[in-house]
Amino acid sequence: MKANKIFYWILTSIVALMMYFSAYSYIANPQVVQGFHHLGYPDYFRIELAVLKFIGATLLLLPVYIRVKEWTYAGFSIVFVSAFIAHAASGDPVFNRIMPLIFLVLLIGSYITYHKAFTKEIK
Repeated sequence: MKANKIFYWILTSIVALMMYFSAYSYIANPQVVQGFHHLGYPDYFRIELAVLKFIGATLLLLPVYIRVKEWTYAGFSIVFVSAFIAHAASGDPVFNRIMPLIFLVLLIGSYITYHKAFTKEIK
């Protein structure tokens, strides 16, 4: 049980830190702005996604209701799959395509360990 909690916090912290970093980059990094234009997305979507990533990362780290966490995991799953599709469709290098899938795997690990470590305590 303790190992599940340790793995949960490691995986969740990695995902949350990456989401905080990407949210910051969406606002402050001109190369990311160019990347969004390359993918064909408008500027308002970049800002919206940055705000939602910041909120989602915070919700992953806070002890909130299970239903809220479920929606957060679902939202980040959609973001990672969509990022993979967008990079693949625009012909980006393999590294750009693979990174969202790697973070999706980390997110799935966080989700599984969350349920193993915490949902039995709540019920």
